[in-house]
This record gives sequence, structure tokens and C-alpha cells, in this order.
Amino acid sequence: MEILENLEQWQAAYEQGWLAHYQETGETDFKIYVRPKNSQAPAGPGIELARSRLALISSAGSYLKASQDPYDAENPLGDYTIRTYPSSTPFEAIAYAHTHYDHAAVNDDPQVLLPLRHLEDMVREGIVGELAPSVISFHGYQPDVTRTVNETIPAIVAAAKAEQIDAALLIPA
Repeated sequence: MEILENLEQWQAAYEQGWLAHYQETGETDFKIYVRPKNSQAPAGPGIELARSRLALISSAGSYLKASQDPYDAENPLGDYTIRTYPSSTPFEAIAYAHTHYDHAAVNDDPQVLLPLRHLEDMVREGIVGELAPSVISFHGYQPDVTRTVNETIPAIVAAAKAEQIDAALLIPA
């Protein structure tokens, strides 16, 4: 199954519409942005979560503030890179480089976007078999879906395969 149906058609509309407008005016006008749509969600077979290794994937733009470069949050065309860091990382070591959501909730309680301690509790309770050793993070503002499909998703999949995961929990920001 394709990640996005009619990717070429979407890309043409993006280039001729939103991107052309941005290049002409310097404005990111999401009233004219064509949102990608699938008639069927891409999915795989079901799993037994209690016997599975679960990865946490977040679009919050989180990174290790002492050792990783922040995302290019100010780039109007997006940042398509990923960061990984240990699932056991203390919240005070994590920062968020993302200007497209209000940080008030995550500043008050990081678990709204990174429910790591809750997932650890679920492992202890036997609900989840195991938490993957690393969080996979990306910057959720990515207006060019073709780049997301060709760059970000393969990087996330490679990181997930390296962690030998069975399932993923995606927490959108």
C-alpha cells in the first residue's frame, strides 16, 4: 500500500499553488494549501501489545538540548530530519524546537507529547511488552509531503528497524 495515494498529483498542486504563492510573496498561506488525503489508511497486521516492543514517535520537535542540534523551526519550508534519544532521558534534558504549536501544555507536563513515564508504567503492568530503547522525534511542520514521504518517513522506518520494534505510538504535536 502506498503511504500517500496520488503523490504526484499532490506534488503538482503543491508546487503550482502553495509553494508558488510562497515563492512569489514570502507568505505561508494555508488557506490555499491542499491537504493530502487517502481513501484508505496505510496499515499492517494487528499485534499483541503485551508481547511487543513499542517505539514512541513524536512530531513535537524534541531533541537533547545538550548534545543535538535543534530543528530549523523558523524555516517556512520545514525541517525533514529526525532525532533519536534514549527513552530513559530525563525530561529536563529535552528541548522543543517547533514554532507551530503552543508549548504551554508540554512545558507544564512533558508527558502530553512524550508519555515516556506512562509507557514505562504500562510495561511494568504488562500492558506493553517492552519500550524501545530510543524515542524517534521529528519536526511536525513539513508542508512538502513528497519530502516527508521520501526523506522523513524512510529515516523514521530505518530508526525503528534498528530498534527492532513491533509497533509504534505516534504522538502528534
